[in-house]
Amino acid sequence: MTAYVFPGQGSQFTGMGKELYESNNKAKALFEQANDILGFRITEVMFSGTDEELKQTRVTQPAVFLDSVIRFLSATDAVKPDMTAGHSLGEFSALVANGCLSFEDALQLVYKRAMAMQKACELRPSTMAAVLSLEDEKVEEICAGIHNEIVVAANYNCPGQLVISGTIEGVNQACELLKAAGARRALVLPVGGAFHSPLMEPARIELDEAIATTRFQTPLCPVYQNFTAEPATDPEIIKANLSKQLTGPVRWTQSVRKMVDDGATEFVECGPGNVLQGLVKKIESTVATRAF
Repeated sequence: MTAYVFPGQGSQFTGMGKELYESNNKAKALFEQANDILGFRITEVMFSGTDEELKQTRVTQPAVFLDSVIRFLSATDAVKPDMTAGHSLGEFSALVANGCLSFEDALQLVYKRAMAMQKACELRPSTMAAVLSLEDEKVEEICAGIHNEIVVAANYNCPGQLVISGTIEGVNQACELLKAAGARRALVLPVGGAFHSPLMEPARIELDEAIATTRFQTPLCPVYQNFTAEPATDPEIIKANLSKQLTGPVRWTQSVRKMVDDGATEFVECGPGNVLQGLVKKIESTVATRAF
């Protein structure tokens, strides 16, 4: 069985999608449709903008989504995944790939999500940090022991690589304790806020309202959702988990293991970069991986 997986924020680069735009008429039409939906020419920033321009919240998330989804939708032959999953933002791409969301609706949700997250970041200074070579349980224990500040496990990327998220003081305290507990590294990341933590609650409320007015169809195959690391095909369950993802952790390690348990033997990464292929191999070295 083949699992199609889709990357999240952080995999963007200048020039992404340009070759596809110039070589595939269907892709070009979808990119132009996206420009119209968003109300600005995101393609210009994607194809020739600076790194700083590409890092703008209103650009980054829809850009990664567009590169991933248009790559999938403009394939010469029809592609039928047996299962899909996406890392954080990538879950929206996964829901287009399995037929749960239309291209237009998903893009609008991604844009609303990006803007809502930006507003939440501005409400309270916050950050994230990567923790290497420490057991997940130990990281969770140390985060839970920090009081008067918010700090939680946010991204379970692969064994020995976990990202924490919270207030600046909470993350700094946790980093010192994690290094003392044996972490090889506990490094604060250059991000704008505490994604996948309780500090994203204002954004979750906004996204929830947008999700409630969007049509979700029964998908053609299961999506393995970040919040539960379980397969879902019920549109109502998918909607609820998609909202909870903003304040809950990305259980990528658990999701990949569950997909393997359910029969996945090949993982195809669809989108910019190859980060997910590397993570999948670290989680389960026996499966095949490739780019789409």
